[in-house]
Amino acid sequence: MKTRTAWTRTAATALSLALAACTGADPKTPAATKPDAAAPADAAAATAAHPSALIPRPAQMVPGQGRFVLGPQTRLSVAAGDAAARTVAEDFAARLQRARGFAPAIDAAAQPAAGAVSFAIDPAAPAGEEAYALDIRADGVRVRARAAAGLFYGAVSLWQLATAAPGQGPTAIAAQRIEDAPRFAWRGLMLDVARHFRSVEEVKSIIDQMALHKLNTFHWHLTDDQGWRIQIQRYPRLTEVGGCRIPAGAAGRGEDGTPRPYCGFYTQAQIREVVAYAAARHIAVVPEIEMPGHAQAAIAAYPELGVRDVLKQAPPVSPDWGVHTYLYGVDEPTFEFLQNVLDEVAGLFPSKYIHIGGDEAAKDQWIASPAVQAKIRALGLKDEMALQSWFVGRIGKHLETRQRVLVGWDEILEGGKLPASATVMSWRGTAGAVEAAREGHDVILSPDRKLYLDYAQSDRDDEPSGRYPVSTLQDFYGFEVIPQELQGEQAKRVIGAQANLWSEHKRGFDRVELALYPRLDALAEVVWSPQAGRDWNDFQRRLVPQLARYRAQKVGASDAAYAVKFELAGEPGAAPQIRLSNQTGFGQIRYRTDGREPDASSPVYAAPLPAKAPLDLVATTFFDTQPVSAPRRYRIADAAEFGALGSAALTPCREGYNLRVEDDAARDGRGDGERAALTVNLIDPCWIYPNAALDGVGQIEVRVGQLPYNFQLWHDTKNIVTRKAELGGALEVRLDDCKSEPVARLPLAPARGSAGISELRAPLPKLSGRHNLCLVFASGSHDPLWALDRVLLRPGG
Repeated sequence: MKTRTAWTRTAATALSLALAACTGADPKTPAATKPDAAAPADAAAATAAHPSALIPRPAQMVPGQGRFVLGPQTRLSVAAGDAAARTVAEDFAARLQRARGFAPAIDAAAQPAAGAVSFAIDPAAPAGEEAYALDIRADGVRVRARAAAGLFYGAVSLWQLATAAPGQGPTAIAAQRIEDAPRFAWRGLMLDVARHFRSVEEVKSIIDQMALHKLNTFHWHLTDDQGWRIQIQRYPRLTEVGGCRIPAGAAGRGEDGTPRPYCGFYTQAQIREVVAYAAARHIAVVPEIEMPGHAQAAIAAYPELGVRDVLKQAPPVSPDWGVHTYLYGVDEPTFEFLQNVLDEVAGLFPSKYIHIGGDEAAKDQWIASPAVQAKIRALGLKDEMALQSWFVGRIGKHLETRQRVLVGWDEILEGGKLPASATVMSWRGTAGAVEAAREGHDVILSPDRKLYLDYAQSDRDDEPSGRYPVSTLQDFYGFEVIPQELQGEQAKRVIGAQANLWSEHKRGFDRVELALYPRLDALAEVVWSPQAGRDWNDFQRRLVPQLARYRAQKVGASDAAYAVKFELAGEPGAAPQIRLSNQTGFGQIRYRTDGREPDASSPVYAAPLPAKAPLDLVATTFFDTQPVSAPRRYRIADAAEFGALGSAALTPCREGYNLRVEDDAARDGRGDGERAALTVNLIDPCWIYPNAALDGVGQIEVRVGQLPYNFQLWHDTKNIVTRKAELGGALEVRLDDCKSEPVARLPLAPARGSAGISELRAPLPKLSGRHNLCLVFASGSHDPLWALDRVLLRPGG
């Protein structure tokens, strides 16, 4: 796969006709109008943006006649004394400078001049603080709203229209009138920085993209078992100790074998900086301080906060992912600590809401603690679930004294009645939202298999690390916020939805960006646009210029929905062929067989291609003249390689606990080079190579890797499968049935000394026909976690 630089270069040569791409219209004539004779000469070739080239799609849109040319000569007009309008105008000019290379001057005038873009706070504008009206005519543009947030969103829509055509300099925008307002009040994104820390600048870049998608709530997951990321002045050890961990495996060791800590936290000054940056973009920052579970980093710093009669020594800040059993205690000093922390947090975050977590609070230590059991009896509570409800209620009452609303994951519903003001964020499907709404609580939808951004977006071998099952762009777009069970007043309790990005498997910021975009575009439309106006195919057409915007801004965006997939096909006895496809069926696939990258004039794929070695096939998906995926290469040196299967193409032997994990060491086992992404199952290291053609095959080559088993599975730990190791263990190959005797064994000894990827080989007996090959690791232990990188069958000698 090519680098982003090559992708950008290829795209830049093809992204010159955005209107034609969006509408199929004659690229020489903008839609619904003739060229404007008054346009400057350097704008004559500018492309008018299609009226619907906005994400999210506006509530109401009426096409007009003609077009407005926006260029360096354009003036931005605001009324004298309208500070909100001037702020929006200045932001709009700055964004135009970055995107198109010019910043219109700003005039303060009672009436805008002809040809100007005016911004105004207007009490006669559409109702609602986030609503706006955008009127584009040939002789000028008016952006009006009753409040600053709505005016900002109107400017964002105008900016999108101004950047629908790529390139620098003037641009023409089709005349139209838009009246728009959001469907939901809470339009959110959660970022987990506890597992993998993100810098202030990286957080700001995400906030920028949220603003350009009209999202208004940034949920900041700041504490967890693996790290405490917010400075609390009263308790410095929270960041001194809780802000660092020693990662598992090679990532936690230097080249000399010494521990290599992973550290990071935000000072209070940095927190204020981010909060102010978000507020300027009309985004509220909601902090999350986890309790009573996910508390191991805090307890590592202050062991007295834990269940003291069970806790024998301070735990480390956890290097593991999964469900941990360290809970806060329920004595008065612990509540004093939590209240003091929340008071400092409330002083940093002006948001109405503070999130206290409440999820995955494994009660093992509470159950084992005589002191906690005595507390349950003294309070007259039924059990540990009721104790958690009491815990949440006490914290909720404290937040009310600070004029804040408690938000928690749907587990806070368990065990008893919530504080009346509490808001429930439903992540375990939608049942929690339904229950909470029926009990009179506001709810936010955030179900894990629907709106979690850490799930993989494809089953491709170049897919970055993530969880399974696959969660595609179309899956996100198809989500409906209000559960069918809720009607009438109960449905009104749904205040919105958000997507969550957990970062266990998102080590670098490039991985974060690929997980976010463009699924964030789909979410934006789900929470902003009227349900009746959503259209998947229309959304994809509007996404074409948005993908170009990402490239222009140097923002990484996944092209998994459009990346070309190569599939070996052919009937028995017939010559093998290669089928090309993409995940959505959108656009045209163009290809070359000489190893060069396709362009808009390359052949269009229409039928399977001959599979004949050697082969260097490169293919890209286009929409009209515009590439919507990076080129993908299928290079084969000899015929045996046609049957090679990568990690993602193999079939796990069982469902559940399947992950795509980035190796903690480089492929060569040294330095910080390219890391493999390996598909693993945390319960059973077993895979199927399906329907293998075994006639003439005499050898199997397998690339394997080993990962640290840094996963805590709580009650599922007992279900982990291990197989007896003989002579250091082996990868066993079995025919059809995974319980049959091995037909080949590949000893693991040559791979055990390498932190990277190793290649193992073994002969296969003479076999015929097609069979499933079952590949299992018999290593004697589940740690390290062995994984497959590639399987290749070669002819016999």
